[in-house]
Amino acid sequence: MFLTKEAVRLAVPGYAAAVACDGCPPLSQLVQRYADGGGSLLVCPICFNARKLDQASLVANARLGGATPLWEWIGDEHATVFSY
Repeated sequence: MFLTKEAVRLAVPGYAAAVACDGCPPLSQLVQRYADGGGSLLVCPICFNARKLDQASLVANARLGGATPLWEWIGDEHATVFSY
């Protein structure tokens, strides 16, 4: 998952703590399921640094990387983009 803008905060422990709706699982649980399933977070370094966040505090499945690492990860296959 490529995180930009305010979403970069999802790569910092304790930030994903909300509940989206009644009956929905907590965001922290969904984030943990994603990590447990092998999901990784590629975090925009410009967005991350602009918010003065500490790189040493990134969660275990996150790393800083911009457009070039994103395109390398995508490779020659088609990619699906979901943005909100």
